[in-house]
Amino acid sequence: MSPEVLTLAMFGTLVVAVAFGHPLAYTLAGVATLFGLIDNRFNVPMLFNMYANQCWGIMDNYVLVAIPLFIFMAQLLDRSKVAEKLFESLYIVLGSIRGGLGLAVVVVCTVFAATTGIIGASVVAMGLLAAPALVEKGYDKAMTSGIICAAGTLGILIPPSIMMVVYAGLTGLKETSVGNLFAGAVIPGLILSGLYFIYILARCILNPQMGPPISQEEAGRYTKAQKWAMTMKSLVPPLGLILIVMGTILGGVATPTEAAGLGALGAFILAAANRKLTWKVLKESSYATLRTTAMVMMLFIGGKFFSAVFLRMGGGDVVADLLIGSGLSKWSIVTIMMLIVFIMGMFVDWAAILLVTVPVFMPIVLELEIDPLWFSMLMCVNLQTSFLTPPFGYALFYFAGVAPKGYDTMTIYRGIIPFVVLQLIGLVIIALFPTTVTWLPDLFFGR
Repeated sequence: MSPEVLTLAMFGTLVVAVAFGHPLAYTLAGVATLFGLIDNRFNVPMLFNMYANQCWGIMDNYVLVAIPLFIFMAQLLDRSKVAEKLFESLYIVLGSIRGGLGLAVVVVCTVFAATTGIIGASVVAMGLLAAPALVEKGYDKAMTSGIICAAGTLGILIPPSIMMVVYAGLTGLKETSVGNLFAGAVIPGLILSGLYFIYILARCILNPQMGPPISQEEAGRYTKAQKWAMTMKSLVPPLGLILIVMGTILGGVATPTEAAGLGALGAFILAAANRKLTWKVLKESSYATLRTTAMVMMLFIGGKFFSAVFLRMGGGDVVADLLIGSGLSKWSIVTIMMLIVFIMGMFVDWAAILLVTVPVFMPIVLELEIDPLWFSMLMCVNLQTSFLTPPFGYALFYFAGVAPKGYDTMTIYRGIIPFVVLQLIGLVIIALFPTTVTWLPDLFFGR
């Protein structure tokens, strides 16, 4: 069989297998093994050696040690009620303006994103904490679901982000190191957060019934000094943790893996300070970290094996020749790749999309002399939409599992549409103004 036919058949088989609901990690490895046996350029000992080499390369990658450390940090913070205390403060501070509670959710999720890097914790925490408060105060149900789901997904983009650690491990390029990706994601993450903030504020000003303020009596229970003290008390600890993690990386004091260790220690101290550091919390956090890390690493192994077989049989050359040989401009090729990622995001997990597309797209990016860091950030921002786009948006499932009574699937879907549009607007802004990505890495690391 020709490389063109094998490429098409391999991707088609993967899509069908995923559609039938087979576990993704084993599906990637299984499809790679099947087509390795079909292609006469492979044999069983060669496939076994390739699989063993991919496993060894992953386990020997020091950068990936950051994954369990960041996950453990997120689990401890989720159980130490940091987000809950911050929301309670901002509920009073911002609640007196139209849309204020929605704005409080965005601020909390932005801060929480910079300390966790896992979207499930943010969406579930805000779904349990903020959704009942917003619905009780008369906020539009659809907009409430959209705010929580969209703001909760900031955790996958704003560093420290597990996705970017995985991305850096896949490329192995200096330009897309964890430090450069973390620095490059700061401004794009704040752009998206700012777009959500502006949208909520504008919509509630134009239509006050969408997000009415809390009563003057409730807002007036505290003096300005008390409000300031409440906010500082709940905001300073997570900001301190952000400074420990990001400050040490951007300042060149620690590697991302070392910074992840400091972050885990900081989360441990915060949990103790909030009197949440019990044996039960430690045990549950450790078990959750073990499960999530095992899932990510199995995906990594399956995806790397799939990519190795796919590239060895010439699939990467087929896709590169198709795009580069088409005569299209760089912008057209980048647009096609972004469209592929966006559509895949409706059906496939972000990790699988990275594992399948990055080894194929990155050689094309380098061949076209496109800045790999800028392109990588476009990929990461685009992948954030995968958590919101039906039918398989994970944030939608997380929220549906903890939503107050009265929510149905269509209400949640209707609520996320404006925020998906905002994410795409953010993607266009980053595409048109590359300095939003490159400025901080150039400043701190002198790329």
